Amino acid sequence: MKRPLTAAILAAGLYLAAGSQAWAQTKLDHRQQIEQVVETFRTSIINKDKDSFMKLFLRDNITWSAAFTDASVERRHARVRAKDPSRPAPPKTFNSNPREFIEDIAGDPAHLEETFSNVRIDTDGDVAQVWFDYSFMVGNYKQNSGKEAWHLLRTESGWKIASVIWSMETNPEPPPPPKPKA
Repeated sequence: MKRPLTAAILAAGLYLAAGSQAWAQTKLDHRQQIEQVVETFRTSIINKDKDSFMKLFLRDNITWSAAFTDASVERRHARVRAKDPSRPAPPKTFNSNPREFIEDIAGDPAHLEETFSNVRIDTDGDVAQVWFDYSFMVGNYKQNSGKEAWHLLRTESGWKIASVIWSMETNPEPPPPPKPKA
C-alpha cells in the first residue's frame, strides 16, 4: 500500500516541479520580450525609424502624457513672461501621441536619444508595467529627464504599449549654441 502512494506523491511532485519550471521559463520569455520592446523603442528614436516605432503600440491614440515638474513649469513661465508679461503660466501637463513624437524625432536633424536606467518590469504574462528613469538627449545635451511608466498588453502579435506617462524635469541650463556651418 505504501509503494503506490509513495510513487503517486513522487510523480505529482515531479509534475508540479516541471510545471513550475515551465511557468518560470514562460515568465522569463515574457520579460525578455518586453525588454526587446524597450530596446526597439530606444533604437527607433536613434534611427528615426517611424515604422518600427509605431509597431510597438496598441493603437495610435494611446495615452501619451507628461507632467512637468514645478521647477520646469516656473522656468517655462519665466521665459513666457519675459516675452509677454500678460501671458498665463504654461500648463503643468502635456498630451500628445506616439505618431507626433516620432514624426518630430524623424524631422529633427540632430542626434536624438532617450536613455533608460533602473528599468523595472512587472508582468503576469498578459499585462505588464515598465517603470524606469530616463534622459532625453539632443546630442550631448540632456534636454529633460524624469521617471517614465508604460502599460503593455500581450496581443496575438506580441507585446504592445497601451499607455506612456512620464514626469519631465527640463534642463535649467540652456542648450549649447549651434555650431557654425563650415
